[in-house]
Amino acid sequence: MHFQFVLDIIVLDLNMELIKKILEKFNGLHYGQEYLCLAAEPFRDPLHGYLVDRGIVIKDITRQHLFIGYCPLILAFSSTAIASGCTEISLAFTDKVFPPGSYVPGQHLVASLSLRKIGQFNTDESEIFLFEGRRGGHRFISRFHQFIIQLHNNWYQRKPGNVYLKGNLYKQVQIAYSVPRKISLVTVGAQGLYNHFPTDLHGQASGHYYVISLRHGGKACTQVEQTKKIVLSDVKPGAYNKVYALGKNHMQPLKERQAFDFDTSDSVYFHLPLPKDLIAYRELELENSFHYGIHKLLLFRIRHERLIKAGAAGLCHIHNVYATWRLKKELAGNYLLR
Repeated sequence: MHFQFVLDIIVLDLNMELIKKILEKFNGLHYGQEYLCLAAEPFRDPLHGYLVDRGIVIKDITRQHLFIGYCPLILAFSSTAIASGCTEISLAFTDKVFPPGSYVPGQHLVASLSLRKIGQFNTDESEIFLFEGRRGGHRFISRFHQFIIQLHNNWYQRKPGNVYLKGNLYKQVQIAYSVPRKISLVTVGAQGLYNHFPTDLHGQASGHYYVISLRHGGKACTQVEQTKKIVLSDVKPGAYNKVYALGKNHMQPLKERQAFDFDTSDSVYFHLPLPKDLIAYRELELENSFHYGIHKLLLFRIRHERLIKAGAAGLCHIHNVYATWRLKKELAGNYLLR
């Protein structure tokens, strides 16, 4: 009987692996990787994001929002983009430009998000409003293929160490990554020891303030909160393989400088090591934080900025569903496949 039980488990595992391969074959996605790296420029014919009210465009927020959380989805807006009294907002993502006051017709509405306010940061420059995603929908791929992808997510992403995106949240995240998100490198250090890891959940909230989201309880987050000083570096797109390989460092302790492939130079004020392939960097000092979901949203004051390579494109990535939609629309994609 024990032998039969073991045999049944083996057969079940084999069947689940077969089902996984079938789902992956018929998911409608053109690229094998979930996130595709690219150079920020040139990236032609991007989507346009709008704050809307019942389909009427209020404001273009394509470059006036920060994507800073994926579980749950969290977007940040300055008070110059969103009125302080707003507690619920709707966003529309389109493949055409629409001026304020115009109606977005259905054939050009590629994706939509509804969000509710969860908090804010108050600074001496402006307020920074934090919104959580409530629901999202898109037509990057067919409903059938979206169903297949959701099945794959439900059955195969509930594994230890992985952040499972439940229900509609997965679609919300796919929509958020339809806007190219810059991947930068964080360097933190104390007493001659360092850590060095990538982030794509970040952005400049106003003239002198910057927001970065790190996983609450992770070693990287603890290191940043303890030292309160970091260097955030933008690197050349050609470094994408090295950048992705550094992802494991979110859960690593501080190490000797020699453990990392740093350049020989250091930042001006905090004297933290700088990475190779550097385009620009900021020295940031922690001022405030906000814990929500799995995220710790960290508010920094920008203490120093330096441009190293003028005109150089930075490293970004987008989601596969959007890249597949672009391919079907015959839109160019300067992707860096890993």
